[in-house]
Amino acid sequence: MHGEYKMPGGKLVVIDLEVRDGRLADVQLSGDFFLEPDSTLATINRTLEGQPEHADEAALAVVVRDALAADVMMYGISPEAIAVAVHRALQQESAA
Repeated sequence: MHGEYKMPGGKLVVIDLEVRDGRLADVQLSGDFFLEPDSTLATINRTLEGQPEHADEAALAVVVRDALAADVMMYGISPEAIAVAVHRALQQESAA
């Protein structure tokens, strides 16, 4: 599944994922945003792995925010934007 979201005033956020046994799997975040340190991307992908497929955007944003270290810098992206992209990917599955 594939979801995209252009954050207002920000950058394009792209999520590719699968659902297995009602949980997010093979999550890959990409886009034209910047994260520091670079390891933050892997942290976000790992954090989203295993989340319930029916989690709402607010819950997904909270788990992403809670997983980030205090020194993480996000440019053109937010936990909320990531959650919207995940939700859009999941909506495409249900529309198919």
